[in-house]
Amino acid sequence: MDAHKFKIADNYTLIVREATPEDATALIAYIETVSDQSDFLSFGRGDFGLTELQEQAFLRQCRATDNQIYMVGLINNRLVSTLHFAGGSRPRVRHAGEFGMSVDREFWGLGIGSLMIETLLIWARETHIVKKINLRVRTDNQRAIHLYERKGFIKEGTIHKEISLQGDYFDHDWMGLEL
Repeated sequence: MDAHKFKIADNYTLIVREATPEDATALIAYIETVSDQSDFLSFGRGDFGLTELQEQAFLRQCRATDNQIYMVGLINNRLVSTLHFAGGSRPRVRHAGEFGMSVDREFWGLGIGSLMIETLLIWARETHIVKKINLRVRTDNQRAIHLYERKGFIKEGTIHKEISLQGDYFDHDWMGLEL
């Protein structure tokens, strides 16, 4: 995937590109940072658990798979967002997959999530493989749900008690977009 450059609010320039194994250290640090910023993520501080070598291997595997991508969003060479999409590994399901995304809280409200999804959609269409993009979002994350709906995703169902957080359970909406 070629890098995409976007002018965004506050005179920032966002560069969205495919992650490389050289990004492993920065990605691990980023994930530890964002894990404390939102309870809407499926992981918390310390849950990630990959070493730098394991992360490098994961990124190499992503780059070698034609229906999978790990994208990073950078502002002034600082990692501010990630998006990972993985399609199915078997022939009958390789056209469909799921993505997860995060944005550093310091940069919320600047349209970065929207641009990350736009870049994903461009990449997916260019693969000529991916025909369906899915995601799961907590039912009480209205800001994210509105973003996904603006991008054309529709709710396809609800998964009950998908997340457990400090003894409370939260449901997820399953949303999808056909390309």
